[in-house]
Amino acid sequence: MIEKKPRRFLLSKWTKTKALLTSDEVKPFIPDTRRFSKPTLKKMLELYKMVYVKPEVGTYGKGVMRVQRLNAGAYKYQTGTTERTFGDYESFHNSIRSITGKKSYLIQKGIHLLKYNKRRFDIRVMVQLSPKREWETTGLIGRVAHPGKIVTNYHSGGTPMDVKPLLTAHLSGSDMNKVIHRLTKLGVSTAKHLHKKYPGIRQIGLDVGFDDSWTPWIIEVNTNPDPFIFNKLKDKSMYRKVMRYRRAAGKH
Repeated sequence: MIEKKPRRFLLSKWTKTKALLTSDEVKPFIPDTRRFSKPTLKKMLELYKMVYVKPEVGTYGKGVMRVQRLNAGAYKYQTGTTERTFGDYESFHNSIRSITGKKSYLIQKGIHLLKYNKRRFDIRVMVQLSPKREWETTGLIGRVAHPGKIVTNYHSGGTPMDVKPLLTAHLSGSDMNKVIHRLTKLGVSTAKHLHKKYPGIRQIGLDVGFDDSWTPWIIEVNTNPDPFIFNKLKDKSMYRKVMRYRRAAGKH
């Protein structure tokens, strides 16, 4: 009988979220996430006023919607650069359903991301198994959203950037170093926990967004993260390390 190889990649965002919620260390940094349904969307909009609706399986920020409950019972959503507003929940929900179709979607509590030059940003934290088989955070890169868009992904028009100018726009040097240390630690904790449940995983990319209180919210975890985004940085040392570890893990 052929032994089944452990999975290297997890495609379902729901599977990854459920796995991370079993970690006491990581759980506080996971925004409230639930499966999409008509009553759940209404309830989460009552709770948070702004949520993100995203495909359970998908990459590059495709299909992500920013959904809001406005005053006086109105609702609004944005997908790409298109915004639509509705005066009642029924027509609003029907419009969203016309986009989602029969595909499985998730609803995630909306994090009001910090901005850089009036554009939202988050940070990709690259974590890899080292040649010594230890988890290590090998790269941090900022991703700044296109001015008219809601997602920060490079493939959706986002701009990759060194994290330091993004953080120093809001923090002093010593506070910036604390945030970088925190991200590095959170990346390793997340990787270790996922690896326990899914031992085939060799690398992960965390997309971490900050709110005004500097809570590092894990917006998404990718088990097949794009290493080439690090080549967009002027300093190539991070990119070289990421690629070295990637090759050592047998992933070309």
